[in-house]
Amino acid sequence: MIDWSESMSQTFEYYEVDPNTWKDIKLIDNIKSCNIKYDSSAETLGSATINIADRLGECYIRIYLIAVQNGEKEKRCLGTYLVQTPSSSFDGKQRNVSMDAYTPLLELKEKPVPLGYALLKEDNIMEEAYRLVRENCRAPVVETESDVTLKDNFVASTDDTWLTYITDLIKQANYTFYLDEEGKILFMPSKTADELTSIYTYNDDNSSILYPDIDITHDLYNVPNVVEVYADAGSTIRYYRAENNDSDSPTSIQQRGREIIYRETEPNLPAYPTQSMVEEYAKNLLKQLSSVEYSVSYSHGYCPVRVGDCVRLNYSKAGLNNVKAKVTSQSIRCSTGCEVSETAVFTRKLWEE
Repeated sequence: MIDWSESMSQTFEYYEVDPNTWKDIKLIDNIKSCNIKYDSSAETLGSATINIADRLGECYIRIYLIAVQNGEKEKRCLGTYLVQTPSSSFDGKQRNVSMDAYTPLLELKEKPVPLGYALLKEDNIMEEAYRLVRENCRAPVVETESDVTLKDNFVASTDDTWLTYITDLIKQANYTFYLDEEGKILFMPSKTADELTSIYTYNDDNSSILYPDIDITHDLYNVPNVVEVYADAGSTIRYYRAENNDSDSPTSIQQRGREIIYRETEPNLPAYPTQSMVEEYAKNLLKQLSSVEYSVSYSHGYCPVRVGDCVRLNYSKAGLNNVKAKVTSQSIRCSTGCEVSETAVFTRKLWEE
């Protein structure tokens, strides 16, 4: 088994993929370079740029990393992309063709939903999502079992594509789209880093594959220190104001020297709530909002970590000690060293009553 923290030789292979069987059918031997991008915030979850010596028609390409270490060889798939939109240049000696490439979710993005299309109340959300993806995309899709059903008819907007329609549909069951390296479409439960188990740890010791430069950003601007809740109780409006007056909290009224107010006028409470219900709701909401998301950007040598995975960051020089973070984006350079530029996020609570 490859030890990704140790030295190894690395090469890359590219194959054309049969869109009907989803298997490799032909080795492509004239690709010069490739950069892969995975991004959980992108509509199709990623893209790639592939440079080749000659034109290639629209097709799916699968990319592999071949790692050899101490006589052991491992072939790892890095991604499967639909290439199109070529541009070419010629320097007098050789031609260079640059191709944009997209994940299989592009096929869902290209197709508009028929006007007036609707799923009906009590339809099973994940069963319908699986059916719709299979009918509108050539990539394999993995079925997910769930008993969550629609509470109302789910009608498509006039500007919906199958990608936006199904994305909004599965959100109601707390799922998101996910892609594996071979291009299969899956559905992933929406979870935070705290709910996941870390699969890899990045350390700052001598054997670490983590590069030294790390950027950490966070934004306290919209974190409130006061929450006001107004609730309709029939003949009266119930009100409660929760305040963060903890002098040790960096977002408290005392620390910031001013009030930052969040107002909730339609709280998720039972009809005709009691005053104690409103008070508890306001306090819990302030606790929930009194957290900040940190974004950590760093680079490392390749290891089997993907977007959506949870990693543990032990980089004491940057003040990161045993921090669990969820990977949100990756850029993989398919060249010597196979450098991966990665971003992960984690949250810290800034106040507990």
